[in-house]
Amino acid sequence: MTVHLVGAGPGDPGLVTVRGAQLLAIADVVVFDRLTAAELLEMAPPGCEMVNVGKDPSGSSVSQDRINELLVAHGRAGRCVVRLKGGDPFVFARGAEEAAALEAAGVDYEVVPGITSAFAAPAYAGIPVTLRYSSTHVTVVTGHEDLSKGRTDVDWEAIASGGGTIVILMGVGRWQSIRQRLLSGGLDPLTPAAAVQWGTTPRQRTVRATLSTLEQADMAPPATIVVGNVAGEELDWFERRPLFGRSVVVTRAKAQAGGLADLLSRRGADVIVAPTIEVVDADDGGASLRAAIDGIATANWVVVTSPNGAERLADSLRDARDLAGVSVAAIGPGTASALAEHRLVADLVPGRHVAESLLEEFPDPPAGGGRVVILRAQEGRDVLPDGLAERGWTVELVPAYRTVPAVPADSLRERIEAADAVLFASSSAVRNWVAAMGGTCPPVVGAIGPITAQTASDAGMPVGVQPEQSTLDDFVDALCAHFAAQGGTG
Repeated sequence: MTVHLVGAGPGDPGLVTVRGAQLLAIADVVVFDRLTAAELLEMAPPGCEMVNVGKDPSGSSVSQDRINELLVAHGRAGRCVVRLKGGDPFVFARGAEEAAALEAAGVDYEVVPGITSAFAAPAYAGIPVTLRYSSTHVTVVTGHEDLSKGRTDVDWEAIASGGGTIVILMGVGRWQSIRQRLLSGGLDPLTPAAAVQWGTTPRQRTVRATLSTLEQADMAPPATIVVGNVAGEELDWFERRPLFGRSVVVTRAKAQAGGLADLLSRRGADVIVAPTIEVVDADDGGASLRAAIDGIATANWVVVTSPNGAERLADSLRDARDLAGVSVAAIGPGTASALAEHRLVADLVPGRHVAESLLEEFPDPPAGGGRVVILRAQEGRDVLPDGLAERGWTVELVPAYRTVPAVPADSLRERIEAADAVLFASSSAVRNWVAAMGGTCPPVVGAIGPITAQTASDAGMPVGVQPEQSTLDDFVDALCAHFAAQGGTG
């Protein structure tokens, strides 16, 4: 097998290359650094061995020699190894040393370039490192040379005299000395300068100043420093997104959290995925669901009461022809959307996402009676089946799945306690949150529908965000509107 030196990008997991994602999906071992995004590690398959070799400035570190030994050992063992390195493996990332060690050991390797923070961090801060007429070249330089070599190879005075844009990586700790040498090289003290901390991530913070005043800023690593006229540009697209600076807890089951998390991330939120429920088969192992699908052709209607039920229905059908002649009702637009993803169009979607609303709009049975199959959670409410039975329908209640409690990881507790909002998509998620987190609750509570909102309120968590339509898009829009009304960012 091969050891793959993969550039993990600057921080935003969406900036990993297609090749990098492909390799993560088949990896046997992932060797990663301290700042690697958790979302990238989740791309690896179940059972993949994770090896943290991060160098922590304030604590213990794994030596580069030891990292080289690990890569060689795993490579020789015939495993598919992904060595995730921040940014680009060959741009101030010691990837060349790792490649040389693999070369000397006779282990096959591949280098997968990544997006370097030297260009990505300024771009996310609205700073173009070049401009057609005024900044036609750029110098990328490290501010953290290896002191063990006993000399400095960076001629800061020469860099200053060369003009253009200067991008400095890992320079915060030595900025005072670097600044003085740039001034000695002839740079005007009023030259625009900027520092982008945690670039491309929801924690990004940009400070704009001048060469002489940037040291007054509260800078901390990791930060990318830009010096030159371009640092005065403010093409600020990333930090002005509506949820930028806000941290939001998503409590949906892990398999379903991605859609909501992605919508929140696009609006700038720092998303904390902390599932409080897990969706599993009903107690009968799915036997009732399989039996119901086998006899579905004799039903007049099939009613789906949640996106989970929609997924279970779609997975159980051989194809859409199984529903020939059967009408489909969805309890709300979110469930209808989940059906539509499988090319199943709901014939009835009530205006409000509650069983009572569906019951009001449901037709009467035909002369001689009719049959309704309801796919729902094992622990669902009985309002709908009881109401339809009273109307004269023969009701077959099918437990399509059940939810079991999931406890958020202890490693997330500190982030959860500092979060700005928590979002709930079901009553069971609310109840499990209370059981797992006790009185811990962010200041803003969101519920996707009225039943979930009532459960949260009954648990002592007043709901401040509830969409008019129970869809994920509307849920996120409502959260954005709430924070916009408050003003400012987190």
